[in-house]
Amino acid sequence: MFKIQLLMVYVMNGINRLDIKQLRVLHALLDLKNLSQVARKMGLTQQAISEQLRKLRDLFDDRLFIRQGNRMVATPKALSMQQPISRILEQLEALLEPDVFSPQTYKGIFTISATDYATQALLPQLFHITRRDAPDLKLIVRDFASDNINQLIAAGELDLLITFPEFIPDNLAYVTLLEEQHFCITGCNNSLTTEPLSLAQIAAHSQLVVSPSRANLRGSHDQWFAEKGLKRNIVMSVPSFSAVPDILYTTDMIAFYPSRLLPNSRVKELKVEALPPTFKVIAAWHPRTSHSGIHRWLIEQLQRLSKSD
Repeated sequence: MFKIQLLMVYVMNGINRLDIKQLRVLHALLDLKNLSQVARKMGLTQQAISEQLRKLRDLFDDRLFIRQGNRMVATPKALSMQQPISRILEQLEALLEPDVFSPQTYKGIFTISATDYATQALLPQLFHITRRDAPDLKLIVRDFASDNINQLIAAGELDLLITFPEFIPDNLAYVTLLEEQHFCITGCNNSLTTEPLSLAQIAAHSQLVVSPSRANLRGSHDQWFAEKGLKRNIVMSVPSFSAVPDILYTTDMIAFYPSRLLPNSRVKELKVEALPPTFKVIAAWHPRTSHSGIHRWLIEQLQRLSKSD
């Protein structure tokens, strides 16, 4: 009995020494693994973050992080606490949320990172809704850069991503908004046959691809053609879908183009013997904001827009 009492005293003493700021520091370190970045995110000095880390090491009797160059590598003990700490912070944030979220009275800035496709296909309709129903919401849209998404969203610099599943880290929460289909298109004045084109004919024809994250002559359907024993004749790559209609209008090339960006007066759809596989469009966010009223509301609007078309 005496041993149990001693253990309870020890646990209570530990809890009394731990505060929310230290949990936030530990959570940020697990996300960013860099003292200076955590300091900037939390608006503190690097010395203050180091002092909080010293207290955490003393409290948990573990080094928690080991420096390797500019990065802090988490120990097994620190990694084991990542999910419990995330849940605790989410629950604390939920306590501070108003019981009923009202977009009409919400005031704040929200940053969306979106692909070129999403900027054209979904955001105009979303912004029509936000201007009408959330007049004091200020929105920032950033280009989608897959290389540093995890760092940006962990640091709170991004609130929501609208992209494709293969472009996001596994630790983010997401919902599928829609399944999209690419059509084969060409310039409206192109004299290509009106008969359905075989995949071999398409593969041999000069093609334009959209490659937003990598400047190369590779397209998203290369593997699909390869599985059929065909190699595409890709002769041009551009970083955005918005440029495609104008380029096709002045050349003899063809391209695969999302159906939601059609019709367009400068291009026409070609009849083909088969269409490539569909692809998913998703909205993703950091799990810590899953209970955020503004996040839930915006995602709900995106889901409604996706189903209405």
